[in-house]
Amino acid sequence: MNIRFYNARILSMKEEEPIFEGELWVEGDRISKVIPKGDGTPVNGIPKWDREVDVSKNLLMPGFKNAHTHTAMTFLRSFADDLPLDKWLNEKVFPMEALLTGEDIYALTRHGILEYLTSGITAAFDMYMKTDMIARAAIDSGFRMVQVGSINNFGGTVDDCEKEYKYLNSLDDLSSYVFGFHAEYTTSREIMQGIANLSYTYKAPVYMHSSETKSEVEGCMERYHLTPTKLFDELGLYDYGGGGYHCVWMDDEDLDIFKEKGLSVVTNPSSNAKLASGIAPLSKMMDMGINIAIGTDGAASNNALDMFREMYLSSALAKLRENDASAMDAADVLRMATVGGAKAMFLDDCDTLEEGKKADIIMIDMTRPNMQPENNIEKNIVYAGSKENVKMTMINGKVLYEDGKFIGSDLMAINEQANDIIKRMRMEKGI
Repeated sequence: MNIRFYNARILSMKEEEPIFEGELWVEGDRISKVIPKGDGTPVNGIPKWDREVDVSKNLLMPGFKNAHTHTAMTFLRSFADDLPLDKWLNEKVFPMEALLTGEDIYALTRHGILEYLTSGITAAFDMYMKTDMIARAAIDSGFRMVQVGSINNFGGTVDDCEKEYKYLNSLDDLSSYVFGFHAEYTTSREIMQGIANLSYTYKAPVYMHSSETKSEVEGCMERYHLTPTKLFDELGLYDYGGGGYHCVWMDDEDLDIFKEKGLSVVTNPSSNAKLASGIAPLSKMMDMGINIAIGTDGAASNNALDMFREMYLSSALAKLRENDASAMDAADVLRMATVGGAKAMFLDDCDTLEEGKKADIIMIDMTRPNMQPENNIEKNIVYAGSKENVKMTMINGKVLYEDGKFIGSDLMAINEQANDIIKRMRMEKGI
């Protein structure tokens, strides 16, 4: 479709470019024009519009990138709360996950995607099982999904990862894949070395959960006399880039490796706070020039797939950690949630609103009381914003969510499927 957005305020997220008034044109799946007010509409080459939208001085901006999540884990929302990570994972999560079918994961992924759309999330960096079903759910939903390998001692092989890499990176414009594994504490050295070998073969980056808890780092030190980051570096896992999820318990040498190798940190403040894992040293990372992205983690540990909450906590917890209210400015956090996420996910054409980029766009409703008065719009989004402010979510030039309604997805049917899945599992487990 060709869509003209006019009478808009535009936050392009281009470096040093302030919010400006103007219009934005979408032709097919890309942005064809961004025209500041006063520049004049081009005389020639005006497309035939399928739709013209009066934005009414609401805000257009790039969609948020959920840079670490387990989308299908919505079935465990509010199921295993108020437990430490090891008990949460081993006693609650793993036993229920063992009951999942491929069709379950398809249905639950579609369920999670609906929540992403309400939060203005236009792409997710997903780590889960049955990657083919996840890709199919994303494509059927019109959602952009980057997947990362989740191989560990309990499932998957290095050969499987290579097959996924080839298949998912050639499947569809909305599908891509990055090498990865679950974490050091669940994955043998042999498997990690196998992933490193794939990274060398394809000159490809690698991601994994890393340094999420103090006990995780201590366990790795006992096994290898190295922190997780130093171990991964020694194995060659980071020679072609990538990064880590969580990265809470990082020492100075770990951060130096991230800086030198150009790696990305994906912070997950809600999950880390709720599981009492700790607070990542984001201010120090940012001062070092390390790319930072933001993720929700899965709904089993968070429990909401809400980028507004993650942005607020990214700033608030950094201030608390440093005992400095000036730490972590809202504008930097907004950049992490958009441009930083796009960089971490290798979505170079989805980071900003400019000509030639993908039309992954959200509209923020500036008329809601929490967006007024407009002393500083960027700070309002991070500190006062919520899902109620997402008026529209567009991905690949298609509007998938607008004014509280989903376009192309049956909300009630998808909700019912999610409930049926967890009911079946509870019956099987006798709970």
